[in-house]
Amino acid sequence: MIEIFTDGACSGNPGPGGWGALLRWNGHEKELSGGEKETTNNRMEMMAVIKALEALKKPSVVSLYTDSQYVQKGVTEWMAGWKAKGWPKRIKNKDLWLQIDSLIARHEVDFHWVKGHAGHPENERVDKLAVAAIPKG
Repeated sequence: MIEIFTDGACSGNPGPGGWGALLRWNGHEKELSGGEKETTNNRMEMMAVIKALEALKKPSVVSLYTDSQYVQKGVTEWMAGWKAKGWPKRIKNKDLWLQIDSLIARHEVDFHWVKGHAGHPENERVDKLAVAAIPKG
C-alpha cells in the first residue's frame, strides 16, 4: 500500500500556481513539487495527483489523500458520467481529467478527502511544498 498526499496552491485564481505531493511506502518518503506561471487552483490540485501517480514505477494499491473536493468528487462521482457520455467538450480541465483517468486505470486508487488547513500533518506538509513551488515574478 502506497500513501499519497497531494495539494495545489495558487496566488490569484488564475495566477501563478504550485503543487506538492508526498509519497509514502514501507517507511520511505518522496516529496514532489512543481509550478506554472499561469494556472488555476483546481489545475494545480489535479497536477499534484497526476505527478504523484506518474512517479509510481509499477501498478500499485494507493490511498490518495487530497483536500480538494473538486478532485475527490471528480474521480469518485463525476468521471463515470463523463466517460459514459463520451467525455463532453464542456468539461473544465478535460485534458487533466483524461490524464487522471488513464493513470488510475493502472493502479487501484482510493481517493480520500481531508479538510485543508486543519492541522492534518501530511496535508500541511504538501501545502507548504505547493506554496513554495509557486513561480515568483
